[in-house]
Amino acid sequence: MLTRIPVASTDLTGNEEAYAVEAIRSSWISSSGKFLDRFEKDFAELCDSRYALGVSNGTVALHLALLGMNIRPGDEVLVPSLTYVATANAVRYVGGEPVFVDVDPETWCIDPDKLEAALSRRTRGIIAVHLLGHPADMDRINQFAGIHGLWVVEDAAEAPFARYKGKVTGSLSDASTFSFFGNKMITCGEGGAVVLNDEKLYARLKALRGQGMDPNRRYYFPITGYNFRLTNLAASILCAQLERSDEIAVKRLGIFQRYNDGLGSLEGVSLQPVQEWATLSPWMYACIINAERFGCSRDQLMERLGERNIETRPMFIPLHQLPPFRELSEQRREYLPHTERLAAGGIMLPTYTNLTLEDQNRVIEEIASISRQSRELTSRRAA
Repeated sequence: MLTRIPVASTDLTGNEEAYAVEAIRSSWISSSGKFLDRFEKDFAELCDSRYALGVSNGTVALHLALLGMNIRPGDEVLVPSLTYVATANAVRYVGGEPVFVDVDPETWCIDPDKLEAALSRRTRGIIAVHLLGHPADMDRINQFAGIHGLWVVEDAAEAPFARYKGKVTGSLSDASTFSFFGNKMITCGEGGAVVLNDEKLYARLKALRGQGMDPNRRYYFPITGYNFRLTNLAASILCAQLERSDEIAVKRLGIFQRYNDGLGSLEGVSLQPVQEWATLSPWMYACIINAERFGCSRDQLMERLGERNIETRPMFIPLHQLPPFRELSEQRREYLPHTERLAAGGIMLPTYTNLTLEDQNRVIEEIASISRQSRELTSRRAA
């Protein structure tokens, strides 16, 4: 039997084990310690920002950032529908309502040209998701937000160290959020961060993260807070990952390039576009399958690759089509054709730092073989 190729795998071949052991032996395994302080300092610097707050996961990072935006019940937040569900869930957590906006087919990120149509008197902000490592068009988004008095939060869960016109993600809005889930470029299993520059907002979010405790009076809680803290043990792993961030990015960019070279000429396969002003963060390689030209649908391709012991993932189901959001989306008569097309044809392929050249070539060859066989079968049936 062919060995299994997973869609994602962690690479913990640096100082991760040594630092985790050091944290354990120090007994500092909870929400304070030298690794937590070091991670927050280093990550803020890498994001070209003043502050970083480590939190327990990426969804919590979004939740915490939105708590800082003073959303009230009934307030609306503009979000892309083509994203992971946490983006919209976090809006609901703070009492707001996500309003879905179509994506730009040239970036796969929220389309600045579609923001105006989604605006209402209840709109308070925008979440700009840097989907699949490609930054959103932040100048146009920030300009629109400035005109209408809106805040902007970057959801950079899939795009650490991506660049927009030379500026790194995490430095492009009021606050930015990151995820360190096991399949992300930088990981500690779970974990996340909020990155920002505003000192007052930082102090507020730091208090909210730690149960609302007054930083100058221990066990005095002037506000209702949350336990959103990252552990020193998790931060020890992140510190080791950050030491290798350049190495990780280079290896994964090589994987992206080999997929582009191997799949770019296949009939019915459309590659992820990358704008000239963008530097991609190579998180998860994705492409779009045109069923008619490729020979079979995206779902059929995934099934056949699975039979060959190759794991893949579909593109995210559009959020406006999911049960928690569908009814209100229909009432607003949201029309999101680019989102629906990309979601229907999008497939994510095995992408991880230690993916071997042999295994990647096998993935490419199997995709080409499935396409060829499917088109030959269609031709015979039509004859």
